Amino acid sequence: MVTVLFYIFAGLAIASAISTVYHKNPLYSAVSLVGVLISLACIYVTLAAPFIAAVQILVYAGAIMVLVIFVIMLLNLEEDRPINRLRYLFAVGGVLGVILLVQTFFIFYAVSKSPLNEVKMDETVGKTLSIGTAMYTEYLLPVEIVAVLLMMAIVGSVILARRLSQPKLDMVATDEPLDSADHSN
Repeated sequence: MVTVLFYIFAGLAIASAISTVYHKNPLYSAVSLVGVLISLACIYVTLAAPFIAAVQILVYAGAIMVLVIFVIMLLNLEEDRPINRLRYLFAVGGVLGVILLVQTFFIFYAVSKSPLNEVKMDETVGKTLSIGTAMYTEYLLPVEIVAVLLMMAIVGSVILARRLSQPKLDMVATDEPLDSADHSN
């Protein structure tokens, strides 16, 4: 049953990834990317890593995608961009797709030929306690650096958004009082 669920979620992830690349509207692509991230979280659940699945949904499908959608809307990207300049990339995509297919078959071949008893996983892998202990002991400095960088990005985006929304004050103020007859609504 787990194998069937894995293939279903992997197919959903691949379909959402293709949809991400296919759409001309960047907002639709971002929503399709949310589908990829949720499918990956479901795959993590089938691999007995519920904490990583929850972090995948909360951090990536939640916070990061909200930030991406915010940037898309801030940039006001239109969907009428010409795509003719990318026609040569279809051949490159086909060649890379064939290479990916060959790699996939090689991985299936290598896994089927390897003995199953050699790989033993520690029972604490993927558990909340082991991840939390590693994050706040051994990897404390990188976690804090990432937190500071994310805070700087948020402050920078707020400053940019405020600059774009403020009207320009190019008009010179005059000392004359405004006549109510000239500026009636």
